[in-house]
Amino acid sequence: MKMPKEINTYCPSCKKYQIHDVEEVKKHKASELRQGQRRFRRILRGYRGFPRPKPEGRQKPTRKRDIRYKCKVCKKLNVRGQSSRFKKFELVAK
Repeated sequence: MKMPKEINTYCPSCKKYQIHDVEEVKKHKASELRQGQRRFRRILRGYRGFPRPKPEGRQKPTRKRDIRYKCKVCKKLNVRGQSSRFKKFELVAK
């Protein structure tokens, strides 16, 4: 899906329509200090096998994209509900 880099939409902070910058949020590196990750690393040590079935062939053909809108006036980030699934996502100049 192609989407413009700038879009005129409603800003809840300004309470009126403003031009927003559209951006896709990248996934950040998962923390190694979380309890689930510490448990996973502890189970991997030693001679035991992998703690859960390997996720081979289970990947979905599309991914949910996290799209955020940044108001150019008040600089607040807005998220509109649940994001949709796209096979390809591209931001284009209008």
